[in-house]
Amino acid sequence: MQAPLAHQMALAPTGDIMIACAGAAAALGVLALYFGGLLSIVRSDLTGGMKLVWLVFALMAPFFGSLLWFLIGRRDAERRAGIA
Repeated sequence: MQAPLAHQMALAPTGDIMIACAGAAAALGVLALYFGGLLSIVRSDLTGGMKLVWLVFALMAPFFGSLLWFLIGRRDAERRAGIA
């Protein structure tokens, strides 16, 4: 009865390390999305007003603002650049 308990206790720190690494990887991914979105907005061909709107939205809602920029805004900015 004690052998399985000892085995579980030996694996507990490994599980904690895995959870910490997964959390760190997720945090780095969110930061990369955020800074990549800001850089992409600044480098886009949008006019000053639209660029400011996207920047404020990305700063106010870092994850969703950057995500929406990559899903919607960047494509729209490329389409507008092709029109002009």
